[in-house]
Amino acid sequence: MDKTDVLRHLPAVHRLLAAKEAKVLLEEYPSTVVRIAFGEELQRLRECILALEPQADSEIDERTSEWSGRNHLGPVPQWVSSQIDIPAIVQRVAEQLARKYAPSLRPVLNLTGVVIHTNLGRAPLSARALQSVVEVAQGYSTLEFQVEEGARSSRHVHVERRICDMTGAEAALVVNNNAAAVFLVLQEMAEGGEAIVSRGQLVEIGGAFRVPDIMAQSGVELVEVGTTNKTRLNDYERAMSERTRLLVRVHTSNFRIVGFTEEPDLVSLAQLAHRYQIPLFEDLGSGALFDYAERGIGDEPTVAASIAAGVDIVTFSGDKLLGGAQAGIVVGRRSYIDRMKKHPLLRALRPDKMTLAALEATLIDHQRPHPETDIPVLRMLTESVDDLLQRANAVMDLLEEHRQWLTALHFEVCENTAKVGGGALPLVELPSVAIRIASEKVGATTLSRLLRTVPDVPIIARIEDDAVWLDVRTLLPGQEFLLAKGLADVGQSLVSRELT
Repeated sequence: MDKTDVLRHLPAVHRLLAAKEAKVLLEEYPSTVVRIAFGEELQRLRECILALEPQADSEIDERTSEWSGRNHLGPVPQWVSSQIDIPAIVQRVAEQLARKYAPSLRPVLNLTGVVIHTNLGRAPLSARALQSVVEVAQGYSTLEFQVEEGARSSRHVHVERRICDMTGAEAALVVNNNAAAVFLVLQEMAEGGEAIVSRGQLVEIGGAFRVPDIMAQSGVELVEVGTTNKTRLNDYERAMSERTRLLVRVHTSNFRIVGFTEEPDLVSLAQLAHRYQIPLFEDLGSGALFDYAERGIGDEPTVAASIAAGVDIVTFSGDKLLGGAQAGIVVGRRSYIDRMKKHPLLRALRPDKMTLAALEATLIDHQRPHPETDIPVLRMLTESVDDLLQRANAVMDLLEEHRQWLTALHFEVCENTAKVGGGALPLVELPSVAIRIASEKVGATTLSRLLRTVPDVPIIARIEDDAVWLDVRTLLPGQEFLLAKGLADVGQSLVSRELT
């Protein structure tokens, strides 16, 4: 049988669509999608068949001797029977469609030891926040409706009072992220005028978000004062003019200058600004409501401390040290916040109902006596090494149930150092505990890739000293079983390699 004869055995698309095996596919995907997928698979099969090299009669295996002809296709008969069979084609197409249309945004296990991991979604939400999102999103809500009066309301009222209670600010406003908050403040307060900022604070925070660029986009003329490492109070004062609209202070987040440095304290800067009746604006970036310094974790300034020092406007993120959903929060004097609420751009920047639901619930958690027990970020940052060691050992105990599949892997519980992440507290190193994994069969890079491709939930780890490290500080409670199962899956794949 030659290639033409083999090609004739390929089923037509209409036969595949009519096959009983295709019924499930047609119930799950649009018929057009299934039809195209069948057509593409048939084309792939045609190309494979046409690419096969013919063999002489003497080279034909006895199992394929019934395929007579001048130039046989060797093992093609067996290949045909397994590849162009209708159930086999449907199965392959089903697998292809499942991969193609699987959700792209998936949960992962974060074992990197970076608590606020931007690439992995930053702050996990608390149970209260998750419940609130579901309750609000699954039906209608009071997003912009005042129940008592039966009238239209503002979406900003849902979180404003709580934010003000916790920060001491007169008013508050929420937009969809902190970059938007900074842009809104600059455009409303200083467009067409000058904003004074220290050279040492002209940083790129991440994702090409540069302070000078955002000022230019908002229509504000940047006035740099001081030097990279030293800026004094009189540098600001000398730069003031009738065009000065704003004094700006930027928390440099994950950038630090250490050594021979100087900058004015916040109280003195606020007093200077008020003497000239110019607002002082501070972008805190991470924006802590919880006092981490009381727990011995760095020196991150709190929003309340900035307001108490006399700062007129403060912006910060909702999904970093606050531990909530992505949002940009603006707090400060009521007269300034009210101006921003009337800005035409606000409608383009406003948060949706799910963001507000999650943020309000997170603020409720913050107002409870022990927020570190409810908010995942706070819990991870404050968890003791003893507790982490217990959790690592619990994972090791679970691995004992899969020991037959773990012969190619070596596990060891080790001391480790975790990071806060998200541009917050860059100099803080958190004592932690990790499970170190090494293998004589594969290198750390391959092992890390196998962990990332675990079918159930990908495991994201870090590589150091030709080994994979799983830091349990960022393993959420209840994920120990998933981790153990994922490790067992990887171990089983390595054992299977040996057997084949």
